[in-house]
Amino acid sequence: MKHYRAICFDFDYTLGDSTDSIVGGFQYAFERMGLPIPDRDTVRGTVGYLLEDAYEMLTGDSDKEHRAQFRAYFLEVARPRQVEETTLFPGTAELLQGLHSWGVRLGIVSTKTGETISRIMERFGLRDTLELILGSYDVTHHKPHPEGILKALDQMGVAPEELLYCGDTILDAQAAQGAGVDFAAVLNGTTQAPAFAPYPCVHIAPDLTELAQWLEGRA
Repeated sequence: MKHYRAICFDFDYTLGDSTDSIVGGFQYAFERMGLPIPDRDTVRGTVGYLLEDAYEMLTGDSDKEHRAQFRAYFLEVARPRQVEETTLFPGTAELLQGLHSWGVRLGIVSTKTGETISRIMERFGLRDTLELILGSYDVTHHKPHPEGILKALDQMGVAPEELLYCGDTILDAQAAQGAGVDFAAVLNGTTQAPAFAPYPCVHIAPDLTELAQWLEGRA
């Protein structure tokens, strides 16, 4: 049975749900830019991508200035709301606290800004369980590029075979594969289990409670 010295997580739709604030940010930004306003389900399908990439996915617009303007408008609304409105999925606190108590080193590697994640986790009293948080401003190349996970390996001083990455999207699976680390999928988001079939997943968990049960023998 394999044991992991360190476990890193994606954030959105893996540990937490910021849907309301994300949708609000998208709709505000699109309105300010004179674009058709996307509905909730359309926005949900982009969660996990870098904001600028999500904008381009929905508009087909690759203009650098427009991409940057979208981020600025989005953050005007979404940044303060995410800290106050984000909820954690059932089992998140128990999972992080349990792993931490077992001596597993924990981190988050996400396309959300690290500052926002840190403030959210402080709000829930879980920041101290995390050794590191790497967000969108902490890397040059974003998922599916493995830079974030590779940087986590370097900062934590662990080998690829000693770290597990957990996420909810194909981007997460691809980043883990590129970094040479094991990957566990969590089905809290919009990606369903069959989509992970092309990727080497050591486990696919329907929720965090089941993931914690699976990890208990591997921590």
